[in-house]
This record gives sequence, C-alpha cells and structure tokens, in this order.
Amino acid sequence: MLKKTKATTTSRQAVLDRLTGKQVTGPGLPTVAMDQTVHFEDPVAKFIEVLSTVGGQAHVIDDTQQIGAILSEIPVYADAKRVVSLVPEAIPGSLDVASIDDPHALASVDWTIAKGEFAVAENGAIWVEGATMPHRVLLFIAQYLAIVVSRSDMVHNLHEGYARIGTPKSPFGVFVSGPSKTADIEQSLVLGAHGCRALQVFLTP
Repeated sequence: MLKKTKATTTSRQAVLDRLTGKQVTGPGLPTVAMDQTVHFEDPVAKFIEVLSTVGGQAHVIDDTQQIGAILSEIPVYADAKRVVSLVPEAIPGSLDVASIDDPHALASVDWTIAKGEFAVAENGAIWVEGATMPHRVLLFIAQYLAIVVSRSDMVHNLHEGYARIGTPKSPFGVFVSGPSKTADIEQSLVLGAHGCRALQVFLTP
C-alpha cells in the first residue's frame, strides 16, 4: 500500500489542479426532430394510465378545494399527524417547515403535499422545481406524497419536458413518477422501498 506523504499529496493535488483547469469542449447535443417524437390524442388520459402502471393514482378535479375531501377518504391521511403542505391555498398543513433548519427534523413527516410545474404523458412523471421546496428531502422522506399539477401543463414526452425546463430556475429539480420501488432477482416488487409508499396526483384545470 502506498504510504501517504506530503510529496504524494502535493503531486496528486497538482494533477487535480491541471485537470480542473483544462477546458474540454464536448460534442454538441443532438438535434431532436420534435415532429417525430411520440404524441397522444389525449395526453391527460395517457398520463393517468401510465401513472397507474407505476403505482401512482391520479385524480382529475375541477377545484383545489376537492383535494382535502379526497385525501380525507384515505385512512393513512386521515390518521396522519405531521403533514407538510407546500400548496397551502389548496390544503393546509400541520407542520411549519419555514421554522425548521435541520432536514433531519423531517424524518417523521407523514405526508408532503407538493406543487408540480408540469406533467409528462409519456412516462407519468411530474417535474417538481427545487425553488418550491424549502427542503428537497421532503419529496423523499415523507411516508406518502401528493402532487398538485395543472392538466393544462401537460406535455406529450420528455423531449418537450426538457425543452420546457430550459435553464433550470434553481440548482435542484426532479421528475417524480409513482412511489419508490425496488425488485430483486426473483422479480418480487416492493413499493415504498426508499421513498414514499404511495403517490397521489391531483390534476387541476
């Protein structure tokens, strides 16, 4: 084993500094023929179908006031003690995340109600902008997750989705599609393996 000395540390740092200072021009991104990408006659219906296949559930609503009534019929929501709502105009929360500095304090959150920027029919995903998240861990640490997104903000495919994102507004953003899941070699699928156990999506006008 190589013994770490001041000389080896200095040499390694010199190599890293040279790599960092080297300007490399990569190949440009390919041009996508948008007229040849997948499109759907009814993107909202396709989104609902795909989301269902990955374990999520969508609700088409006409008013955000319906969200509370729908959630209250779900036992794990009715029994929830710690609910974080990032869409307070739609449904109130029971935990003020603005007063929390340490994300570790969110380990016992039952539900996170988040806002989506747009949805993708192709894969049932919703883009959540990091600027709307006081703590990014809220999307992953909560036992259950609900996302509110307008069905008028529905794109057909991921190419359209990335074009819509353009230059991200914040350093963090993520596509969310269905609850977390994992499967072993025996093809046994487990939902809620390393994130939310279930995902509810509310499609507003």
